[in-house]
Amino acid sequence: MKKLIRLFFLLGVLSSTTLLAQDIIWVKDINTAFTLAKKEQKNVMLMVEGMNCRWCVKMKQRTLLDKEVREKLKSYILVKVMREDKEAVKDLPEIHGVPSIFFITPKKKIIESVIGYFNIEDFLSYISDVEKKSQSKSI
Repeated sequence: MKKLIRLFFLLGVLSSTTLLAQDIIWVKDINTAFTLAKKEQKNVMLMVEGMNCRWCVKMKQRTLLDKEVREKLKSYILVKVMREDKEAVKDLPEIHGVPSIFFITPKKKIIESVIGYFNIEDFLSYISDVEKKSQSKSI
């Protein structure tokens, strides 16, 4: 009986995690992302991840699923690609590590880029810095 209750609890936790993950809408490819960015007048957040990257998983499951982070990311077109997909990354700057995150204007000018895992607080601060920079007249 205890095992059955434990199973139902785990299923409930997994289903709620799945629901949270659905709040983030990732565009499938870079070209579509920039087409949407121009149409909606939004910047792009591009995440490059690696096939067996535990830090990428941690970034997606912890930081990017945070309610406040998800709310901030609603003002961006989100796209993620795999580092191993040579076609997808061919027009990006050299990828030195994953996860790599690029904030880019609809005209494909890089606002900021960062490599590695960020906790929630640091990533929110980073997004705020990107927003300030993108509002400046130089972008």
